[in-house]
Amino acid sequence: MKKKIYPFYFILGALVLYLVFIVIPGIVGIVYSFTDWSSYSKEVHFVGLDNFKIIFSKDENYFKYIFNSIEFTFITTIAKLVIATVLALILNENIKARNMHRALIFMPAILSMIITGLVFKSILNPESGLLNQILRSIGLGSLAQQWLVDLKFAFNSVMAVDTWKGIGYTMTIILAGLQSISPSYYEAADIDGAHYFSKLKYITLPLLRPAINVTIVLGVLYGLKVFDIIYALTNGGPGYATEVVSTSIFKDFGLGRYAVASTMNTVMIVFMVIVGMLTVKMLTKEEVNM
Repeated sequence: MKKKIYPFYFILGALVLYLVFIVIPGIVGIVYSFTDWSSYSKEVHFVGLDNFKIIFSKDENYFKYIFNSIEFTFITTIAKLVIATVLALILNENIKARNMHRALIFMPAILSMIITGLVFKSILNPESGLLNQILRSIGLGSLAQQWLVDLKFAFNSVMAVDTWKGIGYTMTIILAGLQSISPSYYEAADIDGAHYFSKLKYITLPLLRPAINVTIVLGVLYGLKVFDIIYALTNGGPGYATEVVSTSIFKDFGLGRYAVASTMNTVMIVFMVIVGMLTVKMLTKEEVNM
């Protein structure tokens, strides 16, 4: 009887930890969203929806932060998926040093995001950065840009770095999906005389859909809450060009605007839940109708 009950202690401990560190802080944050909590006053008063009015006011930049988060999520998720799928298809073939190539592509995924940001901040430096120096050395100095300073390039540069880091992780998921497909499908297709692109269209991609769906969901959830790569590369600059929801929350807390930061966090959580549920529902529906 004790042996049967013993595992439930672990479940109970996990539930307590989840309640203490996730549920209760989340509820407290939502409650503070309706107050004027800040570092400028020791008293906390209920203010209703005033903080939400501040966030959705035209005079504030929070709409831009939300739009930047959505843009970052959409572009990086699609870019990682497309490039990783192509690489997975290539590295799923019987080529020389296949495992070495897989390891090299996956390697950036194990690096710390902060370290990656600091390294690329040096590489993309407009004056002494490695990228611009290479462009100038091969006679393409006209292509050298202020990658993290110019408003036209800053956000695209951040998304490019994040895509580079995430390709290996996404490729691993796609490779796992490819290797789960039974070879008998391809053998039957070969007997029917199907060429590579026909097999890709009618066998590989449909059967790969569960793995693709996983990468999309993970990419969406990651993109909406992205913080570290932007903080390390640009800290939201230049101006507000690369500012996203998470960095704005961080800065509001740093400025002592605790209630406004809590309100933005509440909006972010609700938005992530809605987008996540819609994404999963849409992708699951496509899987069922496959």
